Amino acid sequence: MSWTLLELTRAAHEDVEQFETLIVKDLQNEPASNKARLYQTHRIRYMIDQITSTTHKLVIYLLPCTTLITIIMLEFLSEYVEIYEDKDNARKDEIAALGGQITATGTNVFSAFYDRLKEIREYHRGRHPSAARVLDSEQLLEEEPHIQFRGEEAYGRYLDLHELYNDYINSKFGKQIDYSTYLEVFSQPQRIPSSKLQATRQYKEYLRKLTGYLVYFLERIEPLRDLDRLFSKVTTEFEEQWANGKVDERKDDAQENTSINLDYYSTIEELVELGPEKLKKALVALGLKAGGTVQQRAERLFLTKHTPLENLDKRHFAKGARRPEQNNVKHQNDDPKQIALMEVKLEKLCEILSEKIIQTRKNVERKQGLTSKEIEAEMEDEDVADMEIDDENQQVYNPLKFPMGWDGRQKIKYK
Repeated sequence: MSWTLLELTRAAHEDVEQFETLIVKDLQNEPASNKARLYQTHRIRYMIDQITSTTHKLVIYLLPCTTLITIIMLEFLSEYVEIYEDKDNARKDEIAALGGQITATGTNVFSAFYDRLKEIREYHRGRHPSAARVLDSEQLLEEEPHIQFRGEEAYGRYLDLHELYNDYINSKFGKQIDYSTYLEVFSQPQRIPSSKLQATRQYKEYLRKLTGYLVYFLERIEPLRDLDRLFSKVTTEFEEQWANGKVDERKDDAQENTSINLDYYSTIEELVELGPEKLKKALVALGLKAGGTVQQRAERLFLTKHTPLENLDKRHFAKGARRPEQNNVKHQNDDPKQIALMEVKLEKLCEILSEKIIQTRKNVERKQGLTSKEIEAEMEDEDVADMEIDDENQQVYNPLKFPMGWDGRQKIKYK
């Protein structure tokens, strides 16, 4: 068969219908284990992607439809397709030729018939007749997609945030806490005081890596979740709240306590009386060097009374601190907004994964009381756990008809 435009259209619709049928058939099977559930969702994700790529070959001006698969297909459809758009009138000519009419380009129906006959003969010359394309539904429904998980993730049961935990405790904005405590606080970025976010670039990179991992984890355990739509909705709501000034500002009690109103001090000697620690905290809050004697600290802080920070000599600033003159107005305005949006996305992901976070923390606390050998043995048991669940419904070999216990094992009584 020669692949005409109409045949390509028919084949595309047939493929979509076959994938729809396979999705329904797969969903009718209840997964017996966590691994089986992951395989099923990834198979369905693959078939939806195939439907999407196939519909991208067609432009569909659909009437209102009720099927779930068609709705899913429309959600992913983002571009017009050339076949139905028919810019070159090729589809219109084919339909006219099949109906025995003069084509839109003026070609006579008889000449079009013989041209098509010649095309078909040339196509099949030297070729053996091929069978119709049929999807191997049984093989597709039994396929076990390759899903890569780390050992600590236990095939999607737990999160593995050790790398991000190390980034946190070694950063300027982090604290020296244990891993279990980190699992409780990482989902609450607003708890980090702004006085610790002098290294804005480092904090943004941390948020990017943390959000990226959570997205990657969610894509593996819930491949059917539409994260693009989720983030689009989060961003839209955030923009509205930001424009209306409804975004909660980061609370920073420490900065309020360390700030010094220089209007109440007319000499350096008056600042010296505040003591070295209070002067140090005030200098750190401004990004200035906090070392030296009490006199030097007071002199450095007193400079800011009559000189704006952007006009101070760079030698007064701490190493790595960003000078105000290096921040143009756009950057100053954008950084807090970008960070706030990243934090909102992170909180949304943590809300979705809240159950996984709780399970991970419980698992970490439980493992703290185990030896290394016990942990290794437990990991081996987890590897075969799903296999045991899959074999639960298999018939037990019991030729002597011993009574069976609740666990499926034979109860043997000895006299």
